[in-house]
Amino acid sequence: MSIIMRSGISLFFIAWFVAAQPASAKQARCFTSDDGEYECEFKITDNKGSFEVSAAGKPTMILVIDPPGVAYGWANFGTGRNVFLPGKYLRDDADKACWVNDETNTKICVW
Repeated sequence: MSIIMRSGISLFFIAWFVAAQPASAKQARCFTSDDGEYECEFKITDNKGSFEVSAAGKPTMILVIDPPGVAYGWANFGTGRNVFLPGKYLRDDADKACWVNDETNTKICVW
């Protein structure tokens, strides 16, 4: 196999590996029913739009989307353990940046 061919294959695998990695965290504005509005780090965790938000002194909130428009939530309160949040989070029709829990009516928004 020529060096050029090997280099092309290597570049393909490097590009594939980088594309397969989750996006890095981005600065955002968050709102949760419990903590109000605050600066946060927002990170997409899969190709369905699932995400995680975190901030110093606040719980890390994780929403896993499946199917579109429906998410299941977890929170990490600094214990290193993710706690399942009851109910489903549904995309808010009035503000697509928000998700509302169908059982507790709590809200998570990220702008």
